[in-house]
Amino acid sequence: MRSDKELSEKFQLIILQHKGILFKVALAYCRNDDRQDLIQEMMIQIWISLNKYNDKFSITTWLYRISLNVAISYYRKNANRKVLNNPLIEELASLEDDVSTEKQDQLNLLEKFISELNDLDKAIMLLYLEDKSHAEISEIMGLSVTNVGTKLGRIKEKLKKKFSQMNL
Repeated sequence: MRSDKELSEKFQLIILQHKGILFKVALAYCRNDDRQDLIQEMMIQIWISLNKYNDKFSITTWLYRISLNVAISYYRKNANRKVLNNPLIEELASLEDDVSTEKQDQLNLLEKFISELNDLDKAIMLLYLEDKSHAEISEIMGLSVTNVGTKLGRIKEKLKKKFSQMNL
C-alpha cells in the first residue's frame, strides 16, 4: 500500500499527463456549464480508484474506462436537462478558414448524428475517432473485439444512412 503522499503525487502526475482524456470525454457527453462538474466527478473517481490501479493495464485504458463510466452515469442522471449538441473534438470548433463550407457542414452533421447515438455507441465512436484499435476499445469498454467490430460497422452504417437521407 502506498503512502498518501505517494498517491497524491501519482494522482497529480496522471491528471497532468492525461487531462486531455477527461476533457474529450466531457466534451462528448456534457453541456458547457456542466462540463467542469463532470470533469471533477471523473477526477474524484480516479482518486478513489488509484490505489486499486493495476500496472499491467495501460493507464490510458484505465482512465478511459473510468471517465466513460462516470460520464455515462452523469449523463443518465442529468438526462432530463435540455440536451445541446456539443463538439466531439475541440479542434472541430476552431477549424481554420481554409476548410470549405461544405466540409464544415458535413463535420457539423457528423457531430450532430454522433451526439444522437446511445451512450455505448457514442463511447465507441469517441474512441474510434481517437484512433483506438478494436482491441483497445474492447479493453476499455469491456466488450469482445468481435463485438466492437460489429458495433462499429453498425454505427457507421447508421451514420451513412443519416447522411444519405440528408442528401435526398
